[in-house]
Amino acid sequence: MRIGIDVGTTRTIAAAADRGNYPVLSFLDPDGDPHDHFPSLIALRDQQLVHGFEAERAAREGAPHLRSFKRLLGDPATHPGTVVELGGREFTLLDLLTSYLTAVREALPVPAGQVAVSVPAHAHSAQRIMTLEAFRRAGIDVIAMLNEPSAAGFEYTHHQSRSLTSRRTRIAVYDLGGGTFDSSLVDADGPAHVVLGSRGENRLGGDDFDRALAELALSRAGLQPGDLTDAQRAALHEECRSAKERLTPQTRRVMIEISEDHDPVILPVDDFYQAAAPLVARTLEVMAPLVGELDQDSGIAGIYLVGGGSGLPLVARMLRERFGRRVHRSPYPAASTAIGLAIAVDPDADVSLTDRLSRGIGVFREAHAGEGVTFDQVLTPDAPLPQSGSTSVTRRYAAAHNLGWFRYVEHPALDDTGEPRGDLVPYADVLFPFDPALRALDPSELAAVSVQRREDGPEIEETYTVDPSGIVTVRITDLGSGFSREYGLARRG
Repeated sequence: MRIGIDVGTTRTIAAAADRGNYPVLSFLDPDGDPHDHFPSLIALRDQQLVHGFEAERAAREGAPHLRSFKRLLGDPATHPGTVVELGGREFTLLDLLTSYLTAVREALPVPAGQVAVSVPAHAHSAQRIMTLEAFRRAGIDVIAMLNEPSAAGFEYTHHQSRSLTSRRTRIAVYDLGGGTFDSSLVDADGPAHVVLGSRGENRLGGDDFDRALAELALSRAGLQPGDLTDAQRAALHEECRSAKERLTPQTRRVMIEISEDHDPVILPVDDFYQAAAPLVARTLEVMAPLVGELDQDSGIAGIYLVGGGSGLPLVARMLRERFGRRVHRSPYPAASTAIGLAIAVDPDADVSLTDRLSRGIGVFREAHAGEGVTFDQVLTPDAPLPQSGSTSVTRRYAAAHNLGWFRYVEHPALDDTGEPRGDLVPYADVLFPFDPALRALDPSELAAVSVQRREDGPEIEETYTVDPSGIVTVRITDLGSGFSREYGLARRG
């Protein structure tokens, strides 16, 4: 069966493509009760990794555990070999993710056939390739990777198609998940979906709202975080997440159980909203360049709220105060991305997607005989991704040094001088020997070679290839001799 799997910060949700319907799949807990999600949680019990519902139970019993591991994937310094400590043992992040996805595959109520998966729109390349590799190692056949808000755009047109008109064909997706915020502007012209732009922040999500509520509860109780044990702090954050998800527009007070050693506290909801309002305001600032003031000429049919965090009443309230009545919340906010993935992978749905990189790719190169560097942008943040196959960008030049030292980075934008600014994500350096005498050396030996300027260097060609998942490779070739090497820009660690 073809399915979509959305690995969220707190919950993993799967939906199936079933003859034009896209039901959310149920996972059974150890007691045999069905749930519309599999907890995104890993624990170490009796020196064995357990996942999902078993991990929840182990965590309640005091076992060391890892919540919100998806946030680790989004860290700019993360690579497959990143070491994570759990219960005094060390695991690589790739091994933890593979172990978790294996448990997801085994817990699915139907066999996983061909699968579409998702990543945040602003996921860097290392996160994308690590996600694909972990799914592959877990025995799951991934045939498509979509940005999360792009997948939610499919769910919008499936359930909200009546809001689209000939004059309003655009959807602004507001995706507030447990650990990330993403927004995309999608033009939906019949079955064709074209992403016009994306904005996001990888470390802003429901977890931050839970933390704000926990800090408020501790302050009201006259406590500091250090007054609780690690297990008590973890339980408090889970209590705050549950309390937050129970809030309705009519809720006036919320009770928080601090721990078994302390009395519960009752908080006015307005106090929590006051603490959380700056977080929502940050999401509006991030999304603003996509939607402007949402005037009559914007062509936007509506702002679509998806993601578990969008259920907080304060979110819809502040969005409506800013943008008016064209704010719609998905009937399946937590499952919207999974449903959209199932639509994307359904051959009978007859939909297509033209997505974009969302992060630019550039390179710092040697200059002035190694005494300086220059920056070249290779791919712009709005570069379209191919629907299938790959697209390429080629550069040619005469080498002016004995050694090419390329320092690749992803960047959200350039400043007025053409330099990258904002959240820069570095790749591993690429060393290419322009001098034939250096080509017998391995990369570790090349790193010790001093960069020297030389005359009559070889003609060099760089070919950058982008696949539909947004993963970039570069092949550097000496056109005279044919000597060539290919580098996967996200392969780190």
